[in-house]
This record gives sequence, structure tokens and C-alpha cells, in this order.
Amino acid sequence: MHAAQAFWFAHPFWVWLAIGALFLAVELATGSGWLLWPAGSAAIVAFVTLALRLGGAADLALFAASTIVTTYLGRRFMPSAHLGGPDINDPHSRLIGRQAQAASAFEGGLGRVFVDGKEWSAQLEGGGSAPPGAKLEVTALLGGARLRVRAR
Repeated sequence: MHAAQAFWFAHPFWVWLAIGALFLAVELATGSGWLLWPAGSAAIVAFVTLALRLGGAADLALFAASTIVTTYLGRRFMPSAHLGGPDINDPHSRLIGRQAQAASAFEGGLGRVFVDGKEWSAQLEGGGSAPPGAKLEVTALLGGARLRVRAR
């Protein structure tokens, strides 16, 4: 353990950068969002020790204080990843509100539509019929791959 202590006191800048890199690597592997702040704090301590050569206990105290401050500020002022809107990775939810064109005649309220270059099974609101080529609007996604549409 004596060699590790000697290295720590001889090269605190590199030790703190390595600690920061370790926190950052774990953050990238887990994606938790919590380890980004200690990684940044370790980088702050690295540059402060390069400039001021504080010492072991002062470095640790600065790391603890800066981690608390950066975590608080980061969580306070950075927006949450999930804002309650639709999932951007779900292409089905983006179809709602889009213009569609009847690919075939609707009979009994059922037919097929083109939306964004893809053909979908669809159900016409209120039943009824629509001729091929009719302009429609997607209003909902029904159970998987069927769209609810209405005449425009």
C-alpha cells in the first residue's frame, strides 16, 4: 500500500483524472446519470491539485464538496430525460395526427391506408365507407397495427 500512497502524493493530478475516468466509464456502462457528477468533480479536483497542491485530506474534502454541489446543481437545472411526451423511439405513436390516403375502398368501416409510405390496416371512425385515394387523418392506434382514421 505504501507504493500507492507514494504515487498518489507524487502525482495527484493523474490519480484524480484516473478516478474521474473510472467514474465516467461506469456511467457510460450503466447510463444511470448519477456518476457523471463525481466524474466531473474528480476532474475539478485534478486541476485544483495541479494548481494548488493541496494534499490528501484537502483533496478528498474538495472532492466530496464538489460532488455534492455538482450533483445538486445538475439535478436542479438540467431537464429530466423523460418529459412525459411520446416515446421518440416508438414510430407508432408518431402516426397520430398524420395525413393518410385510403389504399383500398373502406367497407363496413374497415380498409387499408398509406401513411408515410407504408400500408396499414385501418378502421374508419363511425364506420361507413371511403373510396380509394380518399384523404384521411390518423386519430389513434388500435391494438398493435390497426389505425383509427377519420375523413379530412
